Amino acid sequence: MEKYKIGEENVNFRIDKIVPILNNNITRMMAQRLIEEGKILVNNKKEKPSYKVRVNDIISIEIPEVTDTEIIPEDIDLDILYEDDDIIIVNKAKGMVVHPANGNYTGTLVNALLYKCKDSLSGIGGEKRPGIVHRLDKDTSGVIIVAKNDKAHVNLSEQIKEHSVKKTYIALVKGIVKDNEATIDMPIARSKKDRKKMDVDKDGKSAITHFKVIQRYQGYSLLEVNIETGRTHQIRVHLSKIGYPIVGDMVYSNGKNEFNVEGQMLHAKCIEFKHPTTGNKMIVEAPIPKYFNEILKQLESRKIEI
Repeated sequence: MEKYKIGEENVNFRIDKIVPILNNNITRMMAQRLIEEGKILVNNKKEKPSYKVRVNDIISIEIPEVTDTEIIPEDIDLDILYEDDDIIIVNKAKGMVVHPANGNYTGTLVNALLYKCKDSLSGIGGEKRPGIVHRLDKDTSGVIIVAKNDKAHVNLSEQIKEHSVKKTYIALVKGIVKDNEATIDMPIARSKKDRKKMDVDKDGKSAITHFKVIQRYQGYSLLEVNIETGRTHQIRVHLSKIGYPIVGDMVYSNGKNEFNVEGQMLHAKCIEFKHPTTGNKMIVEAPIPKYFNEILKQLESRKIEI
């Protein structure tokens, strides 16, 4: 049994929305089922999924036992940006989990890849992460490389380790960023206060994020972000720490925003690397999601000239 105390930053969220934030191994659909089964309680009482949490509410979650689950190939549409015998590069949709984990055994990128690629995926990542060289958070959209054989997997992993893979993101953040360009160099570790979150910690691992302002709006800034390191939640943690949380981020801000976006407005726009077999330089871009562009159009009238 896990218990969580609701702080002011999370008040008025529906319980079926707040549970996946408190425990990111639980999806909203799974939370709704557990609530109905009485395995998620508020102050030791059963509530409806629509119940809005209050300050100091105690959320009790009875975690289901983990069972070995076969990963089933699923016919899920993928936006494939590039593919050959060694790699497949996908524009991952927002809301798609990369690989199966407790509570997410279906609908993941791996389920889709197993259907499309059959047995032609690297085995280094194991049964639950075949071909997965790097990851994107569930609500981060954009370009992700998958290895189709072990040789490609090893080569790409080495490139990432040596920081020779360039990853470029775009992010819409709250607030008007003053500096046109800046570097955030703050080590990151798992939060000592909340084990489900990451935090800046002097004893953590090195994390370096570069950003520049693409456009300022009244109340917001559009940033281009490059990362030297690939720590969990790095961009989200760093931008929140300097006072500019990403719009929609329900973990590193309260998530509330005028656009009613759920999940961070962060998109992996471009990746640059050397092909693992030919050594040729490759630059692959993923178009900005439709919802993201629509919000930028809404902000057009609120532009601030740089």
